[in-house]
Amino acid sequence: MNLLVFDSGIGGLGVVREIRQLQPEAGITYLADNAFFPYGEKPDAELLKHILRLIGAAIDILVPDAVVVACNTASTIALAGLRAAYAVPFIGCVPPVKPAAVVSRSKNIGVLATAATVRRAYLADLVQKYAADCTVHTLGTPTLAELAEQKFAGEAVDPSAFVAPLFARPGGADIDAVALGCTHYTFLVPEFSRLYPNIAWFDPALPVARQTLAVTEKLPATPRRPDAAWFTGASPVSEAMRERLAGFGFSEVRNGREGYFL
Repeated sequence: MNLLVFDSGIGGLGVVREIRQLQPEAGITYLADNAFFPYGEKPDAELLKHILRLIGAAIDILVPDAVVVACNTASTIALAGLRAAYAVPFIGCVPPVKPAAVVSRSKNIGVLATAATVRRAYLADLVQKYAADCTVHTLGTPTLAELAEQKFAGEAVDPSAFVAPLFARPGGADIDAVALGCTHYTFLVPEFSRLYPNIAWFDPALPVARQTLAVTEKLPATPRRPDAAWFTGASPVSEAMRERLAGFGFSEVRNGREGYFL
């Protein structure tokens, strides 16, 4: 079993970690589009064209058994187009609104995401379907994804100023569950939990990994490719980053100059 896992940066590595637990036999190529990061503030039409080209090139080269789009913004923009263009199964990523709504006692839940995810009709549809009995407070900010990148690279980060507005607005003090609508935020959950220990924080990584297993366990077995992490950016991947990536199972790491996607 060979998977292509895609994200705009390091956010999808949280999904990779969960896939490793559920499917240790799967070969994974991780494609991080750090040359085009961040996605959250770019025009939809530009992103759609770019994502279709990039993932399409990766599919042509790797011929994966399935593609995991471990990025909320990319999923909401490009999944339909990708599924129309390629026969390979695609697994997308959505904000975990449903579990947040189920556990909330106050029926006030938060959604923390990029501005692009917050403004899309897709989120409104999720809320209507799974949280119609809740008051849903949303906050879109590009900064948290950037902080997650910095933390992964070994820097100390403080997300407090960027999360506080979610709880400061009318009714925000009643929030008792928050759905994280960006896979980058996985890496900030320890900070979120320290800031707000009484809030239930819902990470999308495990649900995406479970869906990946459900989709791929029915597929025929294929020879495993070597695991690799490919970054579209031309700058060399630092030694510190290489050490972190090795912890996720990626001893082979390439940047844009060494890879295939520029």
